[in-house]
Amino acid sequence: MLQSTSLKYWSGVLCLCLLNSCRSSSGSVTQTVQTMRSSVKNKIYINPVFEPILADPTVIRNPQNKLFYAYGTADNWGDGKGQRLVSILQSKDLVHWTWIGTAFSVKPNWKPEGGIWAPDVVLLNGKYMMYYAYSTWGDPNPGIGVAVADKPEGPFLDQGKLFDSKSIDVPNSIDPYFFRVNNQNYLFWGSFSDTAAQGTYGVPLDDNGMQVPDLNKKFKVAAGDFEAVVIHKRKGYYYFIGSKGSCCEGEKSTYHVLVGRSKTLKGPYLDQEGRDLRQRGSGTLLLKGNDKFVGTGHTSRIISDEQGNDWLLYHAMDPKRPRVSTGGNRRMLLLDRVIWKEDWPMIEGATSSVVEKIAPVFK
Repeated sequence: MLQSTSLKYWSGVLCLCLLNSCRSSSGSVTQTVQTMRSSVKNKIYINPVFEPILADPTVIRNPQNKLFYAYGTADNWGDGKGQRLVSILQSKDLVHWTWIGTAFSVKPNWKPEGGIWAPDVVLLNGKYMMYYAYSTWGDPNPGIGVAVADKPEGPFLDQGKLFDSKSIDVPNSIDPYFFRVNNQNYLFWGSFSDTAAQGTYGVPLDDNGMQVPDLNKKFKVAAGDFEAVVIHKRKGYYYFIGSKGSCCEGEKSTYHVLVGRSKTLKGPYLDQEGRDLRQRGSGTLLLKGNDKFVGTGHTSRIISDEQGNDWLLYHAMDPKRPRVSTGGNRRMLLLDRVIWKEDWPMIEGATSSVVEKIAPVFK
């Protein structure tokens, strides 16, 4: 019905243009026809874009085949196939996703137990690097490791531990995020804790992204009520995007996303009210739940489509069906457009879309 209505509308526009063609150049008519065709071809989507589970998503595009690849926390889907050790999804357009396998066949062995959480995948020096957290709930010494692959489909070969909480003196060291600027590699990480030392930190990596040359060069950018950091650079600002609240309590989950910005990578990052993100309770709201989706958070990088529109992928749950048969949280993959207003990112209504929306445009 939507497409039929659009066709009728644009047919009327085209007729008016043809009637006035005596006052218009042939190029103007041709341009109007092209605009009409482009508008009619715009596809729509509705959340979620993948289910049952892709929690803590990271997304990368292969520059060769132009396909997108998404990776998420290791999870058991409750389908009798056991735990998927970092699922890999593939898509042409950020909307239609296909599960194509897992990043690992066995868990890395540098830690005796735990889950593989919140991977971040980047292309560096011709290799696909996966930074991942290795932790259990309430783990006194979680850590972050790195794995490498020649192609985004994997397999990823583990290269071992970068650091753990004890070695770098940051409690609950999970949720890694890679960022490169001015030919320097950085790793950001951090998660909830009530200790004064907790928060989101950054630290320089070596040129290969495989080691931390000096653990003492870490710097703090946000308080311990944030986690799941994303850093985005745009028009002279660095934007900190992070999540707060409970991620994994089913229908009771309170996860939501906030933002601050800085003129320098190391901060200070301030919200729209001028509060430093290193202070608890700070951050400007970017995304929250609603009646249809709860636990909205842990975003991907911001991805630009071929019309210059920006997009975020993130996970959320349906409060009426928040768990799979094993009792695990059914954290689905959602997509929403980021709109910039006075150099601040916004999502329409500051909440997940629940109706049909115009989809990203990719060839």
